[in-house]
Amino acid sequence: MKNLYYVAGPSGAGKDTVINWARERLPFATPVVFAHRYITRPADSGGENHIALSESEFELRLARGLFSMHWQSHGLRYGIGVEVLDWLSSDVSVVVSGSREYLSRARETFPGLVYVHVTAPPEVLRERLRARGREQDEDIDARIERTTNLSDRAGAHDVEIVNHGRIEEAGRQFLDLLVGTASN
Repeated sequence: MKNLYYVAGPSGAGKDTVINWARERLPFATPVVFAHRYITRPADSGGENHIALSESEFELRLARGLFSMHWQSHGLRYGIGVEVLDWLSSDVSVVVSGSREYLSRARETFPGLVYVHVTAPPEVLRERLRARGREQDEDIDARIERTTNLSDRAGAHDVEIVNHGRIEEAGRQFLDLLVGTASN
C-alpha cells in the first residue's frame, strides 16, 4: 500500500495552488493520483476543482457509505470518496485536500497518512483572503485567529510547507516529496 498525503492548512495558505502546481508537473508514470473533494458548493464558485453536490445528494452518498472521509466547515459539507481505498490498494499514492479539524479522524481511518501542513504568515493569509473577496475584514480576522488556535490542536505535521513567496518554491517542495516517496 502506498501513502495517503493529507494536505491541510489555513484558508489562504494556497493549498490548492500548491497541489495543482505539483499535479501539473508530476512526471509521467509516477504512481500518484489526486482525489477530488465532493463539496456542497457550486462548481463555478472559484477555487479548487471539486465535484459539486446538493445537500440531498451529499446526504444520500453519506448514507450509502460512499465517503471514506467527510466533515463540515464554514457552512459547507466536504467528502472524500471511498475510491481512494481502491487506489491505495492498487499501489498508488493518493493526495487529498483535507481539513485540520478532521485530521485526528483521518489518522484513525488512515493510520499511516502523511500530513502535509501548508501555511503562510498571518499577513500573507490576510492579503490572500481579502483578494478572494468572499469575506468581510472581521470574518478574515476571525479566520486568522482560528488559524493560530487550530495549528496548536491539529497535531504534529509530517511535512510543513510555508507558501509565502513564489509558488515554484512551495510547489517544488511538495512535488519533490511526492516523487521522492512514490518510488519507495
